[in-house]
Amino acid sequence: MQRTRSRFRLGLGVAVGLLGGGVIWGFYGTRNESRPVAERGKPLAGEAGAVDYEAAWVKSEGDDVAGLADKLRARFRRPQVRADEVVLVFKDAAARRSFEERAAGAGVVPLAGIEALQAVRARVIDYAAFARELGAHAGDYATVGANVILEAPVPPRDLERTMAGAAPVGGDLLATLGVRGDNARWGEGVVVAVLDGGVAPDPALGARLRYLDIGYGLAGGGEGGAHALAVAAVAAGGAPDARGVAPGATVLSVRVTGADGAGDTFSVARGVVAAVEAGAQVINISLGGYATSSILGAAVEQALAAGVAVVAASGNDQATRLSWPAAYPGVVSVGAVDAAGQQAIFSNAGEGLQLTAPGYAIETAGPGGTRVVFSGTSASAPVVAGAIAALMSQTPGLGAIPAADLLATYANDGGMAGADRDYGRGSVNLGWALDRANAKRVDPAISSINPHLKEGFVEVVVQNRGAVPVAGLVLILDTGELSGSYTVPALVAGGASTVRVAVPSTGAAATGTLRINARLVVPAGLADIDASNNRRSGVITAK
Repeated sequence: MQRTRSRFRLGLGVAVGLLGGGVIWGFYGTRNESRPVAERGKPLAGEAGAVDYEAAWVKSEGDDVAGLADKLRARFRRPQVRADEVVLVFKDAAARRSFEERAAGAGVVPLAGIEALQAVRARVIDYAAFARELGAHAGDYATVGANVILEAPVPPRDLERTMAGAAPVGGDLLATLGVRGDNARWGEGVVVAVLDGGVAPDPALGARLRYLDIGYGLAGGGEGGAHALAVAAVAAGGAPDARGVAPGATVLSVRVTGADGAGDTFSVARGVVAAVEAGAQVINISLGGYATSSILGAAVEQALAAGVAVVAASGNDQATRLSWPAAYPGVVSVGAVDAAGQQAIFSNAGEGLQLTAPGYAIETAGPGGTRVVFSGTSASAPVVAGAIAALMSQTPGLGAIPAADLLATYANDGGMAGADRDYGRGSVNLGWALDRANAKRVDPAISSINPHLKEGFVEVVVQNRGAVPVAGLVLILDTGELSGSYTVPALVAGGASTVRVAVPSTGAAATGTLRINARLVVPAGLADIDASNNRRSGVITAK
């Protein structure tokens, strides 16, 4: 389901072009609740693509082998699943070993396994024999499910039109995160796993790039390898023209895509487990889909239990739901904003979205030593993964999941004040998170402008991104037809307040378009650490 949005855009003409390479689009789109990113969660009951064949269910069908075989065949040949593939999860190791001994007569051919999850991926070659196997050995199985495909990203048909007026990140990724100065050592000692199409080598990563083969090879070619490289370089690129957030981090590339360029719930689950076993502290997953299976939820849960932060892209379909695995509770689900902190219109939103991060036209590494612009929630997710690594390296003893929570605590409020479906708990402000111990920090900011032109008003959110209370702020607004000053209530450290301003129902507002200039006046004597965020201007369009 797509959503319509009222849009506030900076008045900048944007053309996303080539930087010696091309344009790479990321990601690939229900439930989840708004909660701290560190909160654990079990895989959801009744997930699409996952079928529980508990003993009682199988016995009720066991008298009709042909009927059960037909149901299995239909389920495992649906769209968006690997045809005739099944993911078997066993009650325990003994049940799995017993199955392996009789697999030849069970109507399936085992293809791969995940010992830590007592799981086997198999191809069904005889549905009647498989139905008899389930009926005879129902007690051995925890779940029997389809292997759901997690597809490559599909960009909007017309990116330039879709993002008209949006602010590209370009080579200013660190500045959009509130970061200044040298970040060369950020991420040192932290391993960030990139579960993707296999990261192609590039000088931006150099010797910090490691590979882990889980059965799909190492570096991917074509679009898969290029996508994975862009993801890795946004998180940890170290070249001047492909600077990532944590250039000191080790990148562990885990290819989870097959020859068709797509992954699936089994391959990603296998990648998650392998990455944790290999010592990854942060896992980035910039792919997904709208169905899942219990094995992927189990792998995510196991990673969270080990203290590993799992970061995943929310999706690029302008949908009001998150894709899997971003939709799992406990996963750091990430949507996209532009360089000005405005939500990218393509970015999926919904309950459970945790954070947003820059994801529009980021300059980064491309195939063959080229440099490209990278857009999508696939680009936003590694921004967060890199920020987690940066925080960990700069805060000895800080774990990955607590680091993710710090990013959410010290995030720029977006949209309406407080957590919401479009921005989650806010947009990443790594500079604020790193400066959180500065007891004298002063940084009031105009956080967002939210139009309600049909209702006759505009709401402006002012946020205190400092460590001390701030009083005496004055907001000045000018629309050309209306100008005025408004007193902002006193703000506690980290707090936000909404100023509602009535707008005339005639003139520009009546056409659904309104130009607005907003300025925040800070009381004399306050040393504002970042005066640039005291101004915001652009065009409001209500659609």
